[in-house]
Amino acid sequence: MTSTSSEIRLESVRVLAGERELLAVPSLELTERRISVIGPNGGGKSTLLQLFNGLTEPTEGWVTVRGLDTIDQGRQVRRRVGFVFSNPAAQLVMPTPQEDVELSLQRTVRDRAERRRLAAACLTELGIAELADRSSHELSGGQQQLAALATVLIQEPEIVVLDEPTTLLDLVNAERFTGILDQLAAQKGLQIITATHDLQLAARAERCLLIDSGALHSDGAPETVIETYRSMAAQRAAR
Repeated sequence: MTSTSSEIRLESVRVLAGERELLAVPSLELTERRISVIGPNGGGKSTLLQLFNGLTEPTEGWVTVRGLDTIDQGRQVRRRVGFVFSNPAAQLVMPTPQEDVELSLQRTVRDRAERRRLAAACLTELGIAELADRSSHELSGGQQQLAALATVLIQEPEIVVLDEPTTLLDLVNAERFTGILDQLAAQKGLQIITATHDLQLAARAERCLLIDSGALHSDGAPETVIETYRSMAAQRAAR
């Protein structure tokens, strides 16, 4: 197998569940800083995103992240690719956001005081320092999503993958979260890949992928791909 050092590359990828094909991608290379992924529920968006950090392994073919194979070099890949789930409760396992962010540092930062300092600085950077010692269960959806993002950013990934991050958020919190993503891409130079049903959020990317029925249906400028998706949805609704 040969590969380039571009951010993410898929070749001859198929993902199967038994005999059922969940996703098939003959070839895909992702180098843009902001990429959105859209498509209907059950179409394969989450499966595609989970390939990027080894949460899902290809049944056939291969996936590389900056030249690292997601199966053979999975640990190294996961250091580079952070994953934010649509439901932040899946990532908030400790009593408070401060403790959750510290937990993400446990393997890399031995000193407990330093972990606490770094976690507090990360929460401050995201504008949620006042939530550090609050019960995670008492936080709003938007606050939980920012805390979950903090548990990923504290590990200093090069790529952040977000699976429908604004699904549980109201308009104000969705706008705030989207603004933070814009800042991360511009100021930190992160590659950010977001699966979303929010077409306004999808339109803010440099490139958009439309995933449908386990296949890459369209790939290109967001305005073009979003219009294709709108037409597809309208046709299906009219049946």
